[in-house]
Amino acid sequence: MSNKDFTATISVDQIPEEAFKAINNVRGWWSENIEGSTDKLGAEFTYRYRDVHFCKIKIAELILAKKVVWHVLGNRFNFTKDNNEWKGTDIVFEVSKKANKTEIRFIHRGLVPEYECFDVCSNAWGSYINGSLRSLIATGKGRPNPKEADAT
Repeated sequence: MSNKDFTATISVDQIPEEAFKAINNVRGWWSENIEGSTDKLGAEFTYRYRDVHFCKIKIAELILAKKVVWHVLGNRFNFTKDNNEWKGTDIVFEVSKKANKTEIRFIHRGLVPEYECFDVCSNAWGSYINGSLRSLIATGKGRPNPKEADAT
């Protein structure tokens, strides 16, 4: 049986340590609206995109230049019937050296085709990983969601 979790793999010229550092600079490639620490084992942070998506994440595993695992503690979408679809899933970054390249394998364990958000979420992850994260690693500049002004 094949694994249906969403995955994306990129290769970059930079060394694994540089890729690992960029992955943990979540504000640099995913969103400037991240609150909390994103580079310490056991730390928790939140992601917010307008009123569309909110999630709370715990850093469950952090192995220098090799692996990062985020565990989704809570989640809310405004566009799905079950807005908790990500809750309890794991977001994994595996970093390895392949010949003269560094490979980053992204796996969102639990983000499966049966989920209502699968198409939207997999397209978004693909854009962030293949575009913004790759750019941050290669050039030092990603394309994260910009900081939003407080609505209150």
